[in-house]
Amino acid sequence: MKALNYHFALGRSLNLESINREAQAGNCPQHVLWQVSQQLNGAVIHQPGQREILPVDRICAKVISRPEHWALARTLSSQLTSEDLVFCSGEDIGIPVATLCGNKHPKPRIVVFIHSINRPRGWAALKLFSASSRIDLFITNARTQVNFLRRYLDLPENRICIMLEQTDTAFFTPGPVSPNKPRPMIASVGLEYRDYRILADVTKDLDIDVKISGFSHDVSSLAGQFPKTMPANMSQRFYPWSELVQLYRDADLVVLSLLENNATAGVTTLLEAMSCRRPVVVSQTQGLIDYLETPGTVTCVKPGDAAGLRQAIVNLLQNPEQAEAQAQRGYELVLSQHNSEQYAKALAALLIGESMKGSRAVEYLPLSS
Repeated sequence: MKALNYHFALGRSLNLESINREAQAGNCPQHVLWQVSQQLNGAVIHQPGQREILPVDRICAKVISRPEHWALARTLSSQLTSEDLVFCSGEDIGIPVATLCGNKHPKPRIVVFIHSINRPRGWAALKLFSASSRIDLFITNARTQVNFLRRYLDLPENRICIMLEQTDTAFFTPGPVSPNKPRPMIASVGLEYRDYRILADVTKDLDIDVKISGFSHDVSSLAGQFPKTMPANMSQRFYPWSELVQLYRDADLVVLSLLENNATAGVTTLLEAMSCRRPVVVSQTQGLIDYLETPGTVTCVKPGDAAGLRQAIVNLLQNPEQAEAQAQRGYELVLSQHNSEQYAKALAALLIGESMKGSRAVEYLPLSS
């Protein structure tokens, strides 16, 4: 049987060609979906926006996703046939595409990457829109999501697989520390499920700087994540790509203080920091279990454990040789198991296999080189 035509449905508007040009110039990391599309000889990229939004789109969006996702799914339902395979970058676009394209006879093959759907709206959407009968293959990045999907949707093993996350190890690289760095520094990056209150509390009296890369226009959503009054040694702002890499390189430690969650919140920062060969202290949440199993690559503390977090930070700051050894082990792990080139090849192979209607058992990917 011949391979199908490949389509990528994205959850947000991205100019992958422009990102690729910037990445080639060294200005940003590669986007892994661009790499995958090239290995598939140019998948057709579909993005939300610039389509008429109908009342029905707004009604469906009250359950899950945004109206523009449903508008894109309506467009695809009029275009895709049994000669096509559509890969959806997340459940935000995947559920609408599966709902509107999955009831066609015959329908396109539908593959959806699930990031974090184990929550009330996700539960409702999966059952209300009959996702289990319309999505041919579920891909996810954490064991917690696999276990939930198999249990909640009663999925057989050949309908779901896990691909552990990746980073661009050619962009996030070790490098020299800024010459004007005044004193030891902790870096932390991101906003999702972060607990910067506890980080502020355990570091406010230390002779260090704490620099946070994270910005949102929605100030109210950040109110519970940050202390009411920022300590004098803590700062927060947006860091563009080149400054972000240098922030990692300048950091004596990268600290990920997280609230408990079953998604992979923090995994991007974790892999970027390890790729820059920096020691990491991280809250051991359920969603990150798959990324914290290799001994000696990170220092783990329990979410909300202020005493444990402070002890871990002080211990690594006072023992630079131990911190450097941990950073080296983490660096080697990312290079061998979480690099974007390897990930892109694995995802492309998975989609090719699905287009040929090959069955897949649960797999832990990326595969070893």
